[in-house]
Amino acid sequence: MSENLMLPAPDRRRFLAVCSAIGLGQTLLPGALFTLAAQAQSPAPGVKELLPIITAEMIDAAAAIADITITAEQKQMMLDGLTQQRDSIAVIRTLHLQNATAPAFVFDPVPAGMVLDTVTKPQKISSAPDVAKLIASVSAGLAGDSDTLAFATIRELAELLKTRKVTSLALTKMYLARLKKYDPRLHFVITLTEDRALKQAAAADASIAAGVYRGPLHGIPWGGKDLLAVKGYPTTWGAAGFEHQTFDTDATVVQRLDDAGAILLAKLSMGALAQGDLWFGGRTRNPWNPHQGSSGSSAGSASAVSAGCVGFAIGTETLGSISSPSTRCGVTGLRPTFGFVPRTGAMALSWTMDKIGPICRSVEDCALVLSAIHGPDSHDRSVKPAAFNWNAEFEWKQLRVGYLKSAFDAPEANEQKPPSETLTGKALDEAQQRLRRQQDSAVRDAYDRKYANAALDSLRQMGVSLIPTELPQGLHFGDQTPLLAAEGAAAFDELTLSGRDKLLTGQQPSDWPNTFRKARFYSAVDYIQAMRARSLVIDSMASLFVNFDVIVTPSGGSQLTATNLSGHPAVIVPNGIRGDDAPKPQNTEDGALQNAGGPGTPVSITFLGGLYSDARLAAFARAYQEKTGFHRIHPKLD
Repeated sequence: MSENLMLPAPDRRRFLAVCSAIGLGQTLLPGALFTLAAQAQSPAPGVKELLPIITAEMIDAAAAIADITITAEQKQMMLDGLTQQRDSIAVIRTLHLQNATAPAFVFDPVPAGMVLDTVTKPQKISSAPDVAKLIASVSAGLAGDSDTLAFATIRELAELLKTRKVTSLALTKMYLARLKKYDPRLHFVITLTEDRALKQAAAADASIAAGVYRGPLHGIPWGGKDLLAVKGYPTTWGAAGFEHQTFDTDATVVQRLDDAGAILLAKLSMGALAQGDLWFGGRTRNPWNPHQGSSGSSAGSASAVSAGCVGFAIGTETLGSISSPSTRCGVTGLRPTFGFVPRTGAMALSWTMDKIGPICRSVEDCALVLSAIHGPDSHDRSVKPAAFNWNAEFEWKQLRVGYLKSAFDAPEANEQKPPSETLTGKALDEAQQRLRRQQDSAVRDAYDRKYANAALDSLRQMGVSLIPTELPQGLHFGDQTPLLAAEGAAAFDELTLSGRDKLLTGQQPSDWPNTFRKARFYSAVDYIQAMRARSLVIDSMASLFVNFDVIVTPSGGSQLTATNLSGHPAVIVPNGIRGDDAPKPQNTEDGALQNAGGPGTPVSITFLGGLYSDARLAAFARAYQEKTGFHRIHPKLD
């Protein structure tokens, strides 16, 4: 008899009883099962609990989830190895990996043969703006009697500070007062960093008065998404259960903005663990319509900029978290190329998709911020030594510009058939509701399409020759996004295993607790296959941008998924305000997820660029913004 079958009689009898209970005949027990029984007598090394015996029925259930077929003989052959594999997983869990511990691989969106521009040139900001009107309104703005100063751009505020027409301390107190005034309505502040801000502002004023001017961010108050670590303050990640979490270092982005002389006012709200606009303190609101959420997950960053409560903000995007709230709140966002800004000290959700970028009132504001925060920091190994050479006067007319034609075209008419006459009762009601939703959605899409096409008209008026194009076909972008959930589930492994995920505010099927649980059944093989498919996306997108410097697109749709997978940059700019004739939202209940759009709310347009061409892309987007002026419109809060 093989040694792996040598169990004490009582243990053997107990094992056979278990097998009988689960339907395995005694004569069918191979040596692998006895090995399993022997291993089950004690926990895996380093693991406290006794793990359950893996059975053929478990393999059947897992095979159904994985969509593979395994024969009875193959299942018996797998049992021993699966137990060993499961035990290894349990041992790794005893390491209690921290969110900040990255995997031992680095995602690189750069296709073979691409040469990065690594030569840094002097920054060229726009010429000094005429701030006469701002100067006239300074006293009223600081007293809270005027919004003009609060909604000034970084470039305008920088001119006032540099020429000492206003002090950083005065701006800091003004914005702090506005944060306190509007937060009860908009819910965009998690933690004020008031003491830190007042000290920084006083130091900035002293430095400027002494003739030491650090640049256009010197003395400018800002707010950061609360996934950025700030020493001495909680970093909550917007999530219940993390309200008192602290770190003893500052995130690299925070350090760099400190070095630039910017003044951190507040840690702004974010959807719990970077999902949506719902956090442990409530739902962050859209200043244009406070009955709506601000979208997310950079919820507070976009809302606070839109409400004129900070000079600029920092957000992050994994799959729409700068684009979506910037659109909803009518502000400008720059989602940089993956690997441009170090994420050290920021919460990790997806190591291969997370990006940090600015949310501001203008494109040039975004460029000025990105100039300060980009570049390697010796910690985040994904960051390239690529240059960001901002030139406000870049000759954008030389650029080759495409547009995603099908995204601007009206969809082919699909005959919406009424419900079958054979339906009755609840089935008929549901079919009728579904038809109404489809019809309403088509009406809303058609209304918004007018704004998107008006953007193309404006570009043509600027002398831009627009070339129609399309995204690469057949790559199934959406089917690759489970890899994001898998990485997120790994980043928050202990949250799921401990059951603390029940503390999170969102508990719907689409929320993280359920998503992370589902992701545990996404196999390592399938994750790697999705990453291989992502390589096809990278190569196909690189081929697309061989022919274009800029591509114009509506802000939603499949481009959002494609470019987040491929790591390409995007600039999102306001593109008008829906009129009183706009269709109402799908759901007008306060805070409802479908309460979006409708009369008096903003729309946006997005410009895409090649990898690490962020400065050139921003120069083009700035030209459009200066032509249209939609960024000068702000919500009426009082």
